[in-house]
This record gives sequence, structure tokens and C-alpha cells, in this order.
Amino acid sequence: MNRVKDKICLVTGAANGLGEAAVKLLAEEGATVILTDIDEERGENLAQEIRDTGAQALFIRHDVTSEDDWQSVFSTLTERYGRLDVLVNNAGGGTYNDVGTLSLKDWKHIIALNLDSTFLGTQMAIKSMKESGGGSIINMSSVGGLVGSPNLVAYSAAKAGVKLFSKSVALHCGAKKYNIRVNTVHPGLIKTESGMEMASKATGLSVEEAEGAFAAMHPIGRIGKPVEIANMVLFLASDESSFATGGEFVVDGGYTAQ
Repeated sequence: MNRVKDKICLVTGAANGLGEAAVKLLAEEGATVILTDIDEERGENLAQEIRDTGAQALFIRHDVTSEDDWQSVFSTLTERYGRLDVLVNNAGGGTYNDVGTLSLKDWKHIIALNLDSTFLGTQMAIKSMKESGGGSIINMSSVGGLVGSPNLVAYSAAKAGVKLFSKSVALHCGAKKYNIRVNTVHPGLIKTESGMEMASKATGLSVEEAEGAFAAMHPIGRIGKPVEIANMVLFLASDESSFATGGEFVVDGGYTAQ
């Protein structure tokens, strides 16, 4: 308990899936959490669920591709809390297309949702954190940002961009002595609603059959659980990871070790 006690943590895409698991665990460990998402109903309900446990939580509707929305989020959190200690750029997603079937419109949307949003959030977090003594920025990439996939061309491009963008920013923050750490997390297939939907589309199988097929691709023998990614987020948010910056933290059941 209290691994992130009194830290102010902002998590995007927090209404479900990996974001939901992250905010719940951060709140359990003593953080004040700001949840953002475009799903207002689920986001508000989750924030209330967290408050019902005695923890501090605030939901803000937020389109992560909008610079105006980012400015509004940071204006609210600065007014309420005075600082930001941890940013988790978790919001993202993709479509299942190869280079021959992907439209330019979808390409631009996927790049904006995954990479532009990470740039906007990271830039604004640095401006805030360098004034308050530092912090931790955790950018959600993917195994798709480490190895290629024929049918996730835009998603893989965006997540690979998140990885090298984050390394470059980590070097910048180190050179400037901002005391801001920047790292990426690279999940394998995780049992979330969106993850299983993508697995089903990729294989043409039912969700249950697709889970079995993807489990066989992971040396550990199964796909991941959201809390297993949340545990890595918690580590990077906490002072336990104080010597980690510019790193890529792979949590994939051995998928990319092959």
C-alpha cells in the first residue's frame, strides 16, 4: 500500500481496459487519479466507484487528439491540484487493415489517436512537471511497436513512433535536468474488450477460439491480464523506478522473445 501516496496521476483512455486497471491500482496505492476518456458514462461511473473506496478521483471528458481538450484538462488539474506527478498516455487503438486496404483517413486517425496524443500529453506534462520538481511520464506502446504485423500497419507505425519519441524526450529531459522520467510500456495481447475483438478479427475465429490461438503464440501459455500491465504502470509511477528513463518495458508473456 501507499506506493504512490499523494501523487497526482492523470490517465487517459481510463474508462475501460488497461486504463481502468491502471487507475484502480494507482488509487489503491494512495494516488489521486484524474481519469480522462470520451466515454463519459463509464468514466464518471468508474470515478465514483473509486471515490466510494475512499480514494480521490476526478473524471474529465477528453478527446486526446484535440489540443484544446488537452489544454482544458491541464487547466482543470492545475487549478484543483496545483501540479502533476504522473502522466499515463494510455488512450489509443487501431483498425485491422493491411497497407493495401488502409485508407488515408484511417491512417491519419490512428496516428493521431496513438502518436499525436502522446506528443500533446507529453509536451504539456513536461511544462507542468518542470515547474513542480519533476515527475514520471508513462507512454503506452505495444509489442506492435517492436515487431511488425501485416494487418496492423498504422497501429504498428504509431506505436513504434511512441517508443522512439519517448526515448528522445527522455534524453531531452535528462539534458535539461528536469527530473522527469519518460518510459514506454509494451503489452502483448491482453484480455480486454478491444484486445479480444482485435484477436477475433485477426483470426476470423470466435473470441474464445481466438484467445486459445493467441495463447499458443505466447511462451508463457496464455494471454495477459489488465492488472499485469497496471502493475508495470504502478512501478514506473512510483519512486521505485527512480533510475529508469528512456526504457521500454515489455510485458508480453515472451511473445517478442521468439
